[in-house]
Amino acid sequence: MLSIIIGLITLVLVGLVGAGFYFYHVAIARGEKPFLSEDPDLQVDDELDLSSKEDKQWWNDQEFAKWQQQTPDHLHLYGYFLQANKPTRHVAIVAHGYSGDAKTMSGFARLYHEVYGMHVLVPDARGHGISEGDYIGFGWHERLDYQRWIAQVLQQLGNDMEIVLHGVSMGAATVMMTSGEKLPDQVKAIIADCGYTSAMEELRYQMKRMYHLPAFPILHITSLLAKLKSGYSFQEASALNQVKKTTKPMLYVHGKEDAFVPTFMVHKLYQATNTNQKELLLIPRAGHGLAWQTDSQTYYQRLTAFLSKHLTEVQQADDILL
Repeated sequence: MLSIIIGLITLVLVGLVGAGFYFYHVAIARGEKPFLSEDPDLQVDDELDLSSKEDKQWWNDQEFAKWQQQTPDHLHLYGYFLQANKPTRHVAIVAHGYSGDAKTMSGFARLYHEVYGMHVLVPDARGHGISEGDYIGFGWHERLDYQRWIAQVLQQLGNDMEIVLHGVSMGAATVMMTSGEKLPDQVKAIIADCGYTSAMEELRYQMKRMYHLPAFPILHITSLLAKLKSGYSFQEASALNQVKKTTKPMLYVHGKEDAFVPTFMVHKLYQATNTNQKELLLIPRAGHGLAWQTDSQTYYQRLTAFLSKHLTEVQQADDILL
């Protein structure tokens, strides 16, 4: 009888560890994420794509300089830098989302460059695009990469620059996690569009929604594997904890119909943010990552007002690239 019990326990443990490895491969390891294309909450009409055909064509027409950094863990990361058309002290660093790359942010890159007249830097996050890395960090290791991108901007362009960080989805989590680190005074404003509170809470939500499974114990085993293989745990990767430490002005944007990163998360983030220079914009009828596409007029007005409060002489335009 004892041997049967031991055998059953062993079988269960092996199954749980196997499930942990499976979910590590699905969620953390670098590679295509077919479950995203199969997710009804992420399926949108072409006209509501994160970047329009015009945005993508604009991106293809630009002559970007390729910036590079080497991380302490010996990865080569790359970013696309586009100099402003006219002299300016403003720089926007734009952060893409989970499984994306720099080009998926062509819409916001175009907005900052063409409408606001800024220099623009759009990095490929570690494990994405042409940057090296075999795992996705959910913003945690990326926050330190962004500290180095900020330092490189100041080194290349001068210490009189005024820097904006703008991220969408995992990019929003990245800039929020960055906000809790020691940042130079030149970082003037941060925009977090549809970001999650933490990797643990987001993955717990997805486990239940997509797989109808409880988080414990599989998610905790996967988190342990992430710690062993990639150097971070899901509990560590917390934007919520980081915004409690921030002193930077924050604009939170979220779609009211976001079912991928549920809207309750942005309320928790806003309430936890340790600055009175914080704003919240909720866009009715907008799904995940589609706040701009759903109501670009309201988004532009609020973004422009926010930037004008915290940067000097923000350029504006009548044509907002609708």
